[in-house]
Amino acid sequence: MFTLTEVAALNDIQPTYRILKPWWDVFMDYLGVVMLMLAIFSGTMQLTKDQVVCLPILEPASVDPSGFTTPQPAEGSGSGSGNGGSRVTLAAAPLVTKDLPDSVVHQIHFTHSGGVGQQPLPTGVRTNLDFQQYVFVNQMCYHVALPWYSKYFPYLALIHTIVLMVSSNFWFKYPKTCSKIEHFVGILGKCFESPWTTKALSETACEDSEENKQRLTGAPFLPKHFSTSSEEGSPNQSNPMLAKSEVKFTADKPVIEVPCMTILDNKDGEQAKALFEKVRKFRTHVEDSDLIYKLYVAQTVIKTVKFILILCYTMTFVAAIDFDHVCEPDIKHLTGYTKFQCTHNMAFMLRKLLVSYISLVCIYGLICIYTLFWLFRRPLKEYSFEKVREESSFSDIPDVKNDFAFLLHMVDQYDQLYSKRFGVFLSEVSENKLREISLNHEWTFEKLRQHVTRNAQDKLELHLFMLSGLPDAVFDLTDLEILKLELIPEARITAKISQMINIQELHFYHCPAKVEQTAFSFLRDHLRCLHVKFTDVAEIPTWVYLLKSLRELYLVGNLNSENNKMIGLESLRDMRHLKILHLKSNLTKVPTNITDLSPHLIKLVVHNDGTKLLVLNSLKKMMNLAELELHNCELERIPHAIFSLTNLQELDLKSNNIRTIEEVISFQHLKRLICLKLWHNKIITIPLSISHVKNLESLYLSHNKLESLPVPLFNLLKLRYLDISHNSIVVIPLEIGFMQNLQHFAITGNKVEVVPKQLFKCTKLRTLCLGHNCIAVLPEKISNLVQLTNLELKGNCLDRLPPQLGQCHLLRRNCLVVEDHLFDSLPLEIKESINQEANVPFANGV
Repeated sequence: MFTLTEVAALNDIQPTYRILKPWWDVFMDYLGVVMLMLAIFSGTMQLTKDQVVCLPILEPASVDPSGFTTPQPAEGSGSGSGNGGSRVTLAAAPLVTKDLPDSVVHQIHFTHSGGVGQQPLPTGVRTNLDFQQYVFVNQMCYHVALPWYSKYFPYLALIHTIVLMVSSNFWFKYPKTCSKIEHFVGILGKCFESPWTTKALSETACEDSEENKQRLTGAPFLPKHFSTSSEEGSPNQSNPMLAKSEVKFTADKPVIEVPCMTILDNKDGEQAKALFEKVRKFRTHVEDSDLIYKLYVAQTVIKTVKFILILCYTMTFVAAIDFDHVCEPDIKHLTGYTKFQCTHNMAFMLRKLLVSYISLVCIYGLICIYTLFWLFRRPLKEYSFEKVREESSFSDIPDVKNDFAFLLHMVDQYDQLYSKRFGVFLSEVSENKLREISLNHEWTFEKLRQHVTRNAQDKLELHLFMLSGLPDAVFDLTDLEILKLELIPEARITAKISQMINIQELHFYHCPAKVEQTAFSFLRDHLRCLHVKFTDVAEIPTWVYLLKSLRELYLVGNLNSENNKMIGLESLRDMRHLKILHLKSNLTKVPTNITDLSPHLIKLVVHNDGTKLLVLNSLKKMMNLAELELHNCELERIPHAIFSLTNLQELDLKSNNIRTIEEVISFQHLKRLICLKLWHNKIITIPLSISHVKNLESLYLSHNKLESLPVPLFNLLKLRYLDISHNSIVVIPLEIGFMQNLQHFAITGNKVEVVPKQLFKCTKLRTLCLGHNCIAVLPEKISNLVQLTNLELKGNCLDRLPPQLGQCHLLRRNCLVVEDHLFDSLPLEIKESINQEANVPFANGV
């Protein structure tokens, strides 16, 4: 037999799983233990005490003179002697009384043979059977006369109990559910004990107390920094477009600083963050299936069916357990008798144990039926946190479904406080508050001050990268001018930004910032420059298009033609002061809504990242446009729409596929055009009509495929900047000397062999780039360039430098790009003169 400890282990579960054991499961576990003890007790008693005592039923016979009743044994029986009629007597009475059962001793009396004068024993029935035959009869009748249930009841009870125990806890053992349950219980325990849970719930209690206090005193519960829609200067009143575009501002209930709130240390904060992530992943994993629910229902159904089965066949066998039995074994040839009267000494106890077992099974079955009623009374694959949402400030706790919902229903049967504390970690508001507290604890004012730098424009700048939110201490940097926020998913600009009176420029890089109403009012009146970088157009904050004082707007992201209507550019008409619009995207046409900015837009930049820009007709309406940049737009010719921009001063068509510029003659109608940038294209020749663009002051033709320069080019007498580097030009025309106003000339990376002396008639030259050509001699006329500050000669075939280089008094060594051995070939006094330090600005183009 099994020991009680070994069998009870089947019903043992880990202590942590007890939170998933409702009262009926606990009660059934105890019932199982009682039934198990009853089955083991019955089995033990049966193995040690159970037996049957049998006596033959005698046929009618006469009594002989000796006082014994003589039975009539069957004819041919082997129990008589050879003389036929003689008696079978047992050898010795003491032996019989020692080994035979007590009932036989009391029923059979023996006579001792001996000397004269011995008194005979009391008379009785002589059976003519010896001890071995009694043992044999008892064994035969035990198996023949007793009902099978009397013999196997303890074993059946043990098997049934084990099956019920296994069924009760199978969902804790099955591999596909065990891992989920173990994970759930582990997370639930950590959530219950987390200091953040206590803090969040205590915060809710404090907020409720504050609301009650405000309600009792009659004062409205409204944050000081929150502006209602009726407040003066609100967007709904000042701008009717706000209602049309359905802009919504965050009005989250602020975190109220009350004495009962505690501050988490770093360790507790990190643990709470990890718990939020674990809960999020567990919910995603468990909500996909309902295996745990189905398995629990299945094991409950199995227990119910088992109960019905046990009850049906057990009730029929209660009456079969009896003390007296008549046994008719087929052993007449061995004993001479056909019938035996038998008694079962365990019958009374087995009947009582069976009745007790049936009672326990009935109670067990009723509980199973109640469990089924609970399972199907309401949908357990849905769980609502409605009560928790009403009692706490976390109104965003989502409802859950499938196995996640079922596990929470089971936990509620143990203690509803578990699910309440667990719900805190399902709330995004709670998670955001935790991040905010941890963030403010980590990013103090002193730490932020250390990250403030000065940029090239000598402005104070702060760049925050990959934070969980925007630290509150940022708004205390009142002298900050530029704020850059990158990859911050939960940036929230509060009313405290009104303290930053010097802020003029904001950068949102993949940062869908939310702004409070009062903060928006401040930004609307004070912000001058805004950069927004995004992946999807939906990431652009809607309030951006209502910043009426904005001067510069930079949008970098996906703005293809299919999404143009989603950009909300129709709202740009409210940006009455917008001067610069920069679009870096993949447009196939210029959005028509940009023309709403035509009265005041001065500069338009489109960087198209290699997407072909097909339609530019909307540009014709932008009559006040002064600067236009169309980079990487796959243009093959100069767009005709550009020739209608009579106020255009600078045109930049960098990195396109322009091969011919015959349309350049139309630029003569653009009287204000002074800068033309056609660099990084595939231009082969410069048309003669270039001379008609007489107002040009800067011409960029570098990185093309030019092989020669037309003479009319040098009739552009106002030209001050000419860059034709990185082409295939062989000869510099002599007419270059006509350009008396030329200050910057770059022809680096060509095939020039001779530098004409006429070049040095351009006495206003400040920058001269002749590097990476085939020049063998540098003329001595270079001494005429008295204003020269930058000279590039590296990568040529020069043997020496002319000593006259020393007459370029403004030239310094750091602005002279030449091989060291050529510089060393100069006379010592010239080298010393060039090596002198001077505060000469480094000109562009070197």
